Amino acid sequence: MAPAEPVANLIEDPWQVLRCDPSDATGCSVAFSDPDFVASGRDSLYYVRAIEAPSAAVNADNLRCKRRDAAGRCLEVDPCWGDFRVDPAEECLAETEERVRERTRQLEAARDQLAELNRTLEGRVAQQVEQLDRLGRLKRFFSPQVSELILAGNAEDPLKSHRREVTVVFVDLRGFTAFAETAEPEEVMGVLHEYHAAMGEVILVHEGTLERFTGDGMMVFFNDPVPVANPYERAVRMAIEMRERVVRLLERWRKHGFTLDFGAGIAHGYATIGAIGFEGRWDYGAIGTVTNLAARLCGEAAPGQILISRRLASLVEGLVDVEPVGDLALKGFSRPVPTYRVRALREA
Repeated sequence: MAPAEPVANLIEDPWQVLRCDPSDATGCSVAFSDPDFVASGRDSLYYVRAIEAPSAAVNADNLRCKRRDAAGRCLEVDPCWGDFRVDPAEECLAETEERVRERTRQLEAARDQLAELNRTLEGRVAQQVEQLDRLGRLKRFFSPQVSELILAGNAEDPLKSHRREVTVVFVDLRGFTAFAETAEPEEVMGVLHEYHAAMGEVILVHEGTLERFTGDGMMVFFNDPVPVANPYERAVRMAIEMRERVVRLLERWRKHGFTLDFGAGIAHGYATIGAIGFEGRWDYGAIGTVTNLAARLCGEAAPGQILISRRLASLVEGLVDVEPVGDLALKGFSRPVPTYRVRALREA
């Protein structure tokens, strides 16, 4: 095996060996100085890493090897110390500059990608805030299921004026005006809270659209904004369940001396439906003869009665037992209106 070549013989002028202790190979480091660089006042000392293997010869292979395996084989060559006839500073600088340029390109690409993600995120956040705001407004009128259908695009814009065949239900409490005149305000609010909570649950179960509360009265209609099968049947079933819920409330109210009861009117026909109001304060309303008829029937209902129009009676004759009340002279109608009373659901 040829003897190791002395370090000094590996370096040609103008390079010079500044220090090296051959007796301790593990700590041996070699420094080079370019006399021209030194003469110009620039610091140009370059250090070669310590030889890793204690028994390794100080030769060109050991100086250029950057990483070795357990057997001493070189796994990675240092690009900055490949050829000692080339200025290692120039080679290392070129490699470093290329790495910096590549890293700069990567950072610029990441910056552009992050900026695009931020723009996309801002757009999504704004869209979601708008949807949440719209959902909050829609839930004032519609059940949660219907509101989500509208936002998902599975229903027409309900705020746009449109004509639709609907079944309208008006309900209120008999004797509420007299009760409100004599009871304490806290008692009135307590009764309304219980009443609205119970009626609201029934409306949601039957997927009705609540148009408005008016104290003890409320208006609900079916088949808008999302069409439903047999809206008249849903309306009648809802009114009957409402009456049953109020009967349970009456047991507690009467213990406190509150003389109240339930009444409802239902009609079926065409109405014009859409947003009513002004910017910043919109309500969702239905206008037409059908709404007026349902309201008048509700006003004529005796305690515990559900009154319906003749047209509606013909639509639900297989669902409920009805009995004629007679022709009622209703305000706003030029001729008496044939009216029927809903007794109960027919047994299956």
